[in-house]
Amino acid sequence: MSSDAPAVARPGRWTVLRQVGAMAKWELRRIASWRSAWLVLAAFAPVVIILAHATRDRQHRLEDETVVLSAILQIYYVRFAVYFGCLGVFLRLVRGEIAEKTLHYVLLAPLRREAVVAGKFLAGALTTTLVFGAAMLSSFVLMYAHFPAGRAFLTQGPGLRHLALYLLVTVLACLGYGAVLLALSLLFKNPMVPAVVVVLWEGVNGALPVWLKHLSVTFYLKPLMPVELPIAGILRLFTVVAEPTPAWLAASGLVAFTLAVLAFACWRTRRLEVSYSTD
Repeated sequence: MSSDAPAVARPGRWTVLRQVGAMAKWELRRIASWRSAWLVLAAFAPVVIILAHATRDRQHRLEDETVVLSAILQIYYVRFAVYFGCLGVFLRLVRGEIAEKTLHYVLLAPLRREAVVAGKFLAGALTTTLVFGAAMLSSFVLMYAHFPAGRAFLTQGPGLRHLALYLLVTVLACLGYGAVLLALSLLFKNPMVPAVVVVLWEGVNGALPVWLKHLSVTFYLKPLMPVELPIAGILRLFTVVAEPTPAWLAASGLVAFTLAVLAFACWRTRRLEVSYSTD
């Protein structure tokens, strides 16, 4: 009789996908609580301001409204709200469970660790893209639907193309920031310090040398913007102009970057050891 131990069958592809789906469903229920109300408030804050502008102001120029909406996307959403929204959601996926002393229950379940990480990322990505995508859609419609030139821009002009690009930028920002922050939560016991470094790096992207610009999420989002914000005053002195990247390459590059960071996070979770006494 052979003394060799029987080989352990690896789960098939569909089994892993079902595990990812089950993990994402469980994580979505955990995210959808009163503690996530701040995410909705941060996402829809511009909607309230635009609604007040639409109901109280009487003079509207299409060019001004377009520049204001682009500024809301590029300055408020991409550089502030989406990043900090992902910070609150994706850091909680792993480090939040370690702080609550519940992660070991997940790791002891009959799930591949890669499926756990992928499911958590999927839940975080769905949450942030749906919330910020809905907020961006509401902001866009309110900005243009309240005056005749804006409605003509939506129905007869390039309005729908602008809307598609705004939504694409929002989704890619959620995916890129989410992947980076999830990886940071697996690498560092206190990921807040590197998270602050990342947001500062993204904030000064315009002043970085051209070769360093490629190491940021905002660099790949900028070519997708349908409207370029004017650079005036002293900001011109701190802006380094880089050769524009084709939109298709920027979008596919950011997706590839997200998948690469997620693959690294899946690899890193194989070596993750939970020790509540030290964390």
